[in-house]
Amino acid sequence: MRSPSTGQVEEPFSARFHPGRSGRQNPDAAVLVGGLRMNQPLGNAFDHHPVMVEEVEALLASVPPGVSVDATVGGGGHAAALLDARPDLRLIAFDRDADALAAAGNRLRRFGDRVIAFHHARFDQLATLVDGPVSAVLFDLGVSSPQIDRSERGFSYIGDGPLDMRMDQRDPLTAADVVNTYDERTLARLFADSGDNRLARRIAAAVVAARPFTSTGQLANVVAAAVPAPARRRGHPAKRVFQALRIEVNHELDVLAPAIDDAIDLLAPGGRCVVLAYHSGEDRLVKERFAFAATGGCTCPPRLPCVCGATPSVKLLNRGARKPGADEIAANRRAESARLRAIEKL
Repeated sequence: MRSPSTGQVEEPFSARFHPGRSGRQNPDAAVLVGGLRMNQPLGNAFDHHPVMVEEVEALLASVPPGVSVDATVGGGGHAAALLDARPDLRLIAFDRDADALAAAGNRLRRFGDRVIAFHHARFDQLATLVDGPVSAVLFDLGVSSPQIDRSERGFSYIGDGPLDMRMDQRDPLTAADVVNTYDERTLARLFADSGDNRLARRIAAAVVAARPFTSTGQLANVVAAAVPAPARRRGHPAKRVFQALRIEVNHELDVLAPAIDDAIDLLAPGGRCVVLAYHSGEDRLVKERFAFAATGGCTCPPRLPCVCGATPSVKLLNRGARKPGADEIAANRRAESARLRAIEKL
């Protein structure tokens, strides 16, 4: 879940799209979910305004009563809005970040047993942990503002912190492992593919020459020094490198496509899946999986009748991706790169 920062605003999503993301609650006691104390104090770390929440509410207003799944619950902003708007829905929440689950547990406590379960798990475990059919599945992809704003998590190129970037602290791979052990060719491909970076080879060479790295500040400085001055005027050159490292550390693109397919399989007829993406790689995968489901994988030439026997399982709810309005972007710069797509199960 994403929110305006309380301090200096980093633009973690600007590199992604070019202009032009079990336990029943007990109100009288701490809620334990996979060892997490859901009433642990987190200060204001997960206070936030969920992106495009009105659009999400509108898209899910007509789904059948039943169970909804928030596959990236974050601080619980979208989930709370949906449960408020739809008293006939219950919720299963997923997040790979233990702090996010704790914050969501606190925020959603007032809904009592309408919150069926919290799962400290990646969303590619939907099929294993959720028994369908479900009425709705929501994915709010990418990194959250609280993760970026806490330097000790290592997601930010502003300030200094450890080179971590793990959404789930149980995972073994860190950003330090990637920058200190991947060879130059692999780093260059990573920076180009996941960071949309035209200077990927130049940056990779500079990183290999300067390692080992232990902090985000070290890495950001080396990347900045490797980039020509004209490129630096378009924004901090490290933002795309940090994006690529985060995607690699958390296997974000690897798990997205199968999770979308599983979500579609779980939906009841009339159920809907809504996805908010924040960079071109995510959005491309969402578009491809939705298009495949909407055509049934049809291989016939465009604009001709289907004769291959493909059977669509969903319908697309909008042409292309929806974007946040100007008012929302003005209030929350981190919403600017959001792209929303949605489908309905046939």
